[in-house]
Formats: sequence, structure tokens, C-alpha cells
Amino acid sequence: MARASLRESIIEAAVERFHARGYAATGVKDITDAAGAPKGSFYNHFDSKEALAVVALERYGATRRLDMLREESVAPLVRVRRHFEFLRDENLAADFNRGCLVGDLAVEVADHSEAVRAIVHGSLTRWREALTLAIAEAQRAGEVSRAQDAATLASFVLSAWEGTLISTRADRSARPFEAFFTVVFGVLLR
Repeated sequence: MARASLRESIIEAAVERFHARGYAATGVKDITDAAGAPKGSFYNHFDSKEALAVVALERYGATRRLDMLREESVAPLVRVRRHFEFLRDENLAADFNRGCLVGDLAVEVADHSEAVRAIVHGSLTRWREALTLAIAEAQRAGEVSRAQDAATLASFVLSAWEGTLISTRADRSARPFEAFFTVVFGVLLR
């Protein structure tokens, strides 16, 4: 029976490597070396690199703090802003070297792997649904205009965020974050 701690080490290494280097540039040996595991042990835990990518995406998704969007003790629009501030601060700490692993693998792998496409789709759907609920609450509280439905606003904000991450990496600056917060919270969600 395979050791659970070794499996966890491989998953953690995969999240780190896929996030830092991308899927194609990361080999199984890169992952097992980073995990301190023999390459052969990889197949005791995963059928393929693709199967590991699915688990890595699930693990990464659990760190996106969607729970912040559901904190009923906090005003809904404040929750949305804090959520994106958390994600921004995480990116700033990485010195603009990482975007969103879900978005990255959506672009790099989802067209070629149904398993990865499905987990990316599910991750984005859960995120959009959590945003929709918070925005709908903000609309009911009179914090956000009802000119657009909450689901449309959530979809747009999510797409704008993913584009912002691409721009911050290309620019190696926080300017795209400033634009995101100015437009989303100063214009769109008013």
C-alpha cells in the first residue's frame, strides 16, 4: 500500500511546479524530485501526469478562499473586495510570477484533456456561483445596481480577474490590479 504522506508530497510538488512552470514544462521527474520521491513511486499514486493535474487543480481550488464570499457577518460587497484583495496579495507576494493555476491550465491543457477541462470548468463554475451569491446579496442590500443580473456581473468580474492576472505577469507590475479594483468596485459594482 502506498504511503499517504508521499502522495501528499507529490501533490504539493505538482501544485507548486505546475503553478511555477506550467504543465508542459513540468515532467514527472521534476515533480518527484521536488517531492523527494523516487520517480517510479509516482505510478503507485497516479495513473498519469494528467491524473495528477486533476488532483493538483482540486487542491489548488481549495486554497482560493471561496469561503470568504460566504461570510454572512461581513457586508456582501466587502466580502467580494476582500476576496480579490486576498488573491491580489498572494500574487504580489509571488512577485508577479504566477497567475491562477486554474486559468493557466485552462489555456494550456483543457483543449487537449477532457479530464482537465472538466475540473477547470467545475472550478470556475463554483467560483462564479460564489461570486453570484455575494453580488446578489449586495444587490438586495442596495450596494450594487440591479441594472445587470448578478450572474452576468459575476461572470464578467471573474473574466476580468483572469485577464488582470495575465496583464500583471506581462507588465510585472501592480498597475493592472489598480485598474481592476478601480473599474470593478468603482464603476461596475456600484
